[in-house]
Amino acid sequence: MTTYTILIILSGLVIFSYLFDLVASKTKVPSVLLLLLLGIGLRFLVDNLKIQTFNFLSILPTLGTVGLILIVFEGSLELKYDREKNKIIKSAFFSALTILLASVTVITLIIYQITHKDLYTCIANAIPFSVISSAIAIPSAAALGKQDREFVIYESSFSDILGIIIFNFAITNHSITTSAFIGLGLSTFLIIFLSAIACVVLLYVMGKLVHHIKFFLIISILILVYAIGQSYHLSSLVLILSTGLFLNNADTIRNAWFRGVFLYKNLSADLSQLYQLSAESAFILRTFFFVIFGFTMNISELNDKPVLANGFFILVTIFVIRFFFLKVFKKGALKPIGYIAPRGLISILLYFNLPASLKIPEVGTSFLFLVVLGTSIVMTLGITLSKTKTEEITMV
Repeated sequence: MTTYTILIILSGLVIFSYLFDLVASKTKVPSVLLLLLLGIGLRFLVDNLKIQTFNFLSILPTLGTVGLILIVFEGSLELKYDREKNKIIKSAFFSALTILLASVTVITLIIYQITHKDLYTCIANAIPFSVISSAIAIPSAAALGKQDREFVIYESSFSDILGIIIFNFAITNHSITTSAFIGLGLSTFLIIFLSAIACVVLLYVMGKLVHHIKFFLIISILILVYAIGQSYHLSSLVLILSTGLFLNNADTIRNAWFRGVFLYKNLSADLSQLYQLSAESAFILRTFFFVIFGFTMNISELNDKPVLANGFFILVTIFVIRFFFLKVFKKGALKPIGYIAPRGLISILLYFNLPASLKIPEVGTSFLFLVVLGTSIVMTLGITLSKTKTEEITMV
């Protein structure tokens, strides 16, 4: 392929993604679903034309990781904290935790019945299927009311963070011991401590930078700290979420010394530009990630009836567990929030980070693709039907 052909393809994908976002805003069909289908279509085209390509799977984890950082950061920059939101935050956290643990437990049993592998291997493989993807949930919640949208942002972000914590704990500890839990406690305390330092330092740096290019520097620092933390199996997504929340709420801190040292005149304008840059960068990375993931799928494997049956069983399990626990932790209507449980970017990243010794052939990428696709379709139908019923009640 020539340089110009590659440029045409890349720019074309971005244009398609933008059009998909417009379609999604009107039809409630997630743009991610359309991007996956576009990737599948491109794979059919490439195979029919016998065009040689390189192994895109090699760049998929990197694209996904940076995309996840930017999406969570973008979502956290939208959130304004006040004491009245403590209830939403607490219910979102416990909802994410209990649904995650219940999903891991049940999906572990399903994988065990499918493969008859040892319980430890089944648990490690169940975790990626149990985590709600904030990369899909947050954009999909844009049309919801303010309270429901904030619940989805907090819940999906907590689900990502807790999923990464449990995943790191699982792959680094082959047995549950007292020392393993002590290590988990220490690593959690360490990342919270580092997050507090990073928040203050980044705010100070933003105020002191006079160079006309500074927002990519801020994002690069965040990505660097995230990568260093993850390399030591720390749940660095906590840092990303807390940094966005802190920056967007720093002006509510009334301490005179803090305001004099850290707050500056153009903070509001800088945060607006930082949010815009994060949103547009996340858009680009999300586009390429999901198109490439769709492109790398072997669709013929979906003809396997056991894969379809087991995938359907997991889908039913995901939404039964979700509706059951939302009744406990979420006050008010459960629809359409009950349908917003997509598996996506975070599930794919965790799956690719499984050590080779723990991967199970029966629970491969086609199985993961089926669950990602299925949860997105259920979410789309759930949001659309819930909106239709609401409109009918309003008209009556």
